This record gives sequence, structure tokens and C-alpha cells, in this order.
Amino acid sequence: RNYEMANILTQIDSPEDLRRLPTEELEPLAEEIRQYILDVISKSSGHFAPSLGAVELTIALHRVFETPRDKLVWDVGHQAYVHKILTGRRDRFPTIRKKDGLSGYLRRDESEYDVFGAGHASTSISAALGIATARDLHGDDYRVAAIIGDGAMTGGMPWEAINNAGDAGTDVLVILNDNHMSISPNVGAFSKYFNDIISHETYNKIKTDIWDALGTIAPGRHIRERISQIDQAVKSLFVPGVAFEKFGFRYFGPVDGHDLPALVSILEDVKDLKGPKILHVYTQKGKGVPFAEEDPFKWHAGGGFDPEDGSASSSSSGKPKYQDVFGKTLSALAPRFPNMVGITAAMASGCGLDILADEHPDRFYDVGIAEQHAVTFAAGLACEGIKPVVAIYSTFLQRAFDQIVHDVAIQNLNVAFALDRGGLVGDDGATHNGIFDLTYLRCIPNMVVMAPKDEPELQRMVLTAVQHNGPIAFRYPRGGGPGVPLIEDVNDIEPIEIGTWEQVREGTDAVILAVGAGVEWSLHAANELAAEGISVEVVNARFVKPLDEAMLDKLVERHTTWLSVEENVVAGGFGAAVMESLAGRTTANPIAVHAMGIPDRFTEHGTRDEVLADIHLTPGEIAAAVRERLAAVGRQPASVAI
Repeated sequence: RNYEMANILTQIDSPEDLRRLPTEELEPLAEEIRQYILDVISKSSGHFAPSLGAVELTIALHRVFETPRDKLVWDVGHQAYVHKILTGRRDRFPTIRKKDGLSGYLRRDESEYDVFGAGHASTSISAALGIATARDLHGDDYRVAAIIGDGAMTGGMPWEAINNAGDAGTDVLVILNDNHMSISPNVGAFSKYFNDIISHETYNKIKTDIWDALGTIAPGRHIRERISQIDQAVKSLFVPGVAFEKFGFRYFGPVDGHDLPALVSILEDVKDLKGPKILHVYTQKGKGVPFAEEDPFKWHAGGGFDPEDGSASSSSSGKPKYQDVFGKTLSALAPRFPNMVGITAAMASGCGLDILADEHPDRFYDVGIAEQHAVTFAAGLACEGIKPVVAIYSTFLQRAFDQIVHDVAIQNLNVAFALDRGGLVGDDGATHNGIFDLTYLRCIPNMVVMAPKDEPELQRMVLTAVQHNGPIAFRYPRGGGPGVPLIEDVNDIEPIEIGTWEQVREGTDAVILAVGAGVEWSLHAANELAAEGISVEVVNARFVKPLDEAMLDKLVERHTTWLSVEENVVAGGFGAAVMESLAGRTTANPIAVHAMGIPDRFTEHGTRDEVLADIHLTPGEIAAAVRERLAAVGRQPASVAI
């Protein structure tokens, strides 16, 4: 059914409006927001379950803190849909993740309430500490709170930031939105009672006054020490956050993250306490929508479903997704390669490794949102004869660049990297586009870099990577490919000789060297040009490193007009590699290479086709570039027979 907003939500155009609402209207507002999110996301797409779990918490934060003067720093941007709705973007919420619409994540250029951009995870505490430190340097007095959750505490950065903040003693509040993907809550009546006492303003004032007074007399200092020991002993028995207190943080919680009055009360109590503080709230991912509550992992993101029962309202293309082709192939190869294992960083289903986890659970490792650890963990496995296949989104593997260089490549270890979402990802936008991997991997010695033109070639690359001895990587796009039938029998899959390309179309007027999805685009462009009498050769340059030097030698003899096509930044990418190779050759005629790829800017979100059109990387643009290059050298197409 179509949801029509009731009176409360339509009154909220800013957090100031929220702060003026009567207390009794807060909980009905939460239900309205849930229904609004359900209605919008079921019609389009977006991160669903995380937003439903953060409704009451977000209302409480904007109710208590004087935003935007007070700074809320969000982690894992997909838990911030409610934040967008409450901060003047309610009417634009149906445009989320659409071209020229709202981003699915936090963006500083979208709203003054988006204090820090967040598209990945584990960054909020570091950023909040930086903002709070800048506040102190400026002599200002606004409050700073970091909201971290949805597994982000499994990364390393939050603990580095907690270590720093606890030592610095900076006034900053960390809110751990625990939806059972990070730290499990310790819930009980005594915990609630104890928390009510230690968080209350009167208790903290008396405690501080007595503490300060005891410090002025010698016997008092001894009493202080004994009180501190008793305090820590009691907390270690009843409070799950004693570890945070060892880092120098005051810990409060856990608190029911769906109890609005309790959230407002404790936030009021702790917001002005001095020093670093952690408030632990437990929430339910998918809260308020039964099918999302039952399977929060499935409903992490969704779109195109019946809001009543979650049933799909649109059919798929029928083409297998690349991630599933990878996962099924790897799992099918597992019996043949008993030392092979799969590793992911909290993205098992997104990368297709859930298939391996189901069929060979003893061969699968999920290390959490910890890409750096994942790579060095794999390096350690490789040292002892295990063949790790590390499957991580291209954009997130960037976090582990140092580990790829120092821990894998320098030691020439036998680690394979499967880079999902290689290229443009459409509605997820700039933070998730995997457009740098060909560049950042190509520059690393000992590394082999591949990209398949279609689904069966990906199957062959999985086998090639598992058999290869040394660092090797293959990247593939989000979603489905051209729909070429798969190799059904795993025993019929053949590896590809390292560094070999294939000619997929003959031609005499120009040559296009294409990588990955660019092969299909280039074939369409060549067909268009053939109708005009222009004959174009198309090469599937499936190895970005090493290049097929033998084929390059032959192409130099046949062509002077060259194009390279890649779904990667032009700077330092595949086209640059071809130019570097040609620069070292002596040719009878000068060769001009025109590199087509991602321009030197971050692209906006939209559908993949919309973004490709915006950056002029389509079959039509490829054909136009060939015409332009041929015209520049005075080449005319052959006449077309009528």
C-alpha cells in the first residue's frame, strides 16, 4: 500500500522542530518514520534493516543535542537514513540513491548536519576526536558524539581512536549502536539499575565533589585509591564495559535502544560529563518489520518488494551475478585444492563466499570489517602452505594497500585476491566505486592482474588464480555480465596462460584494446562502425599485468590508430600501461593511443548506465572516438555497398 505521512512527521523540517514536539508524540513519530522508510525502500532500493534499527536512537540524539551546532559523527552511513529524514531532507527521501537525488551515505556537501562523510565503516571515532580536538583548539564549547555500529567495532581504527582519545582525555561521546554485529550486550535488571545510578547527574556531581575533596588531604588520597579499587571490582562483575574504562573512557550501558524515554534520559545525563565517554545501546536490526527482524542479514539492503510480507515485486534478469559465479566456482574447486581457503571482511554474501561457507565451512574465514588484517592473515596462511583467496570489494581493499605491498608482494607469497564491484557500482556512488584497482595493483611488483570479459572467463580466472604461485588478483563488476552460458562441469574449466590476450574481432582500420566489461562495449561499437565501412579489431586484454607483449608486437605491425577501454581511472591504468610499453618500441609509423576510462574526478551516484553516459564511456562514445581518431589522420572509411 502507499503510505501517507500522518501529522507528526510532516511537522518535522529540522531537528529544532523535533525538539519542540511534546514528549508523548516521540514514539508515534518513530512508528511513522519506520512506515515511511518501508514504503520508500520497497519501491526503490536502499539499506533497509540498519535504518529501521536506528530510529529511536536518532530521534533521541537530535532531541537532546543542539544540532547542527553540536556535532553528530555517523559511522557506516547506511544507518543514517532517519538522520536524513529529520534534518530537512524528508521530502527528498524518495530520491535516495537515484541520479541527482540524495546519497545513500553521509556527505558534507549535502547537508550541514552531515558533519563527516561516511561510506564505509570504523571511521567515526577518529573523525569525532579530530573535530573535538579542533573545538578545543578554537576555544569553543559544542558537543561531539560519534555513532558507531553495524559491525564497525570489528575494525581496527575504532580501537586506535579509543586508545588515543582515552589517553588525551578529550570531551567526546561515543555511542555504540550494538545490533548484535559487534559487541553482545549484557542485559538485565541489575545492569539497568546500576546504569541509572552511575549516569545520573546528581550521582556524578556528588562523586566528583567528594573525589576532588579527598584529593586535597593525605589520608583522602589513600581512601581514593581504595574506593577506586572497589568501584572497578563492582563494575567488572556487573558492567560489560570495564574494558572501555581501562582505555580511559567512562562506560554507560547497555541501554535498550528502542526505549525512547530511557535514551533521552541517559543522553541528557551524560552529554555534559567531562572526558571521553561510551554509551552502549542495543538495537534490533530490522526493528518493526517482521520479515526484516527475522532475517536482518538478507534485509540489510533491499528494494522492489511487497512492504506487507517482503515478497519480491520484480523479476531478475535471469543472468547469474558475477559474485555468485565466483562463489560457486571457488566452492566447486575446493575438493580439488584441499589447501585452498576463502577469506572475507564481513561481506560473505556480498562477495559470494557464503556459498563456500555453506558447503565447506572449515575452509571459510570472516575476519570482520578488518581489511588490513584480512590481507596479512592471508599472508601468514600462505607462509605455511595454505592458498588463501581473499574476496573483498575493490573500494574496500584500498584500505589494505600497504599490507598487499609489504606483507604479500615483497615476500612474493601465494595469495589470490578476488575484487568484487570492480568498476562503477551505480547507486552506491563515489565511496563504493571500484575504479582505482587496476592502477593501485598494476604498480606492485610480482602482482598479476586480470579482468574477465564474461562469466565463463571469470570461472577460468578463478582456477588460474588458485593454481598460480605468487600474488594474483582478478576483478569483476557488480551484478550480472553479458549472460554467456557457464561451464557446467568444473572439470571442464581450463586455466588461462598468464599474460595472454585474445582477439575477439578482426579489423584493419583501428584496434581497440578492451578490459573487462569494456570488451562487450567495444564489440557493440565495432558493429556500429562496420555499418559505416570502418573495420575495427577488438582485443580482449584480459591481463592488465603482465601485458601480452607478443600480441602487442603484432598489433604494432597492423595498426597506427589505437584505443584502450577500461572501467578504471585513466591515470595509471591499463591504457597507461599500453602507452608505457609502446614508448619503448621502435615503430615504422607513429602510433597514437587514445585511453578511454574514468576521468580524473569522483563520479556521482545513479544507475550504472546513467553514470557511464555521464562520463562518456558507452559503445556510442567509443565508436565516436574511433571516427575522430581516423579523421585526425586522414583515414576515410571504405564505401559501403548498398
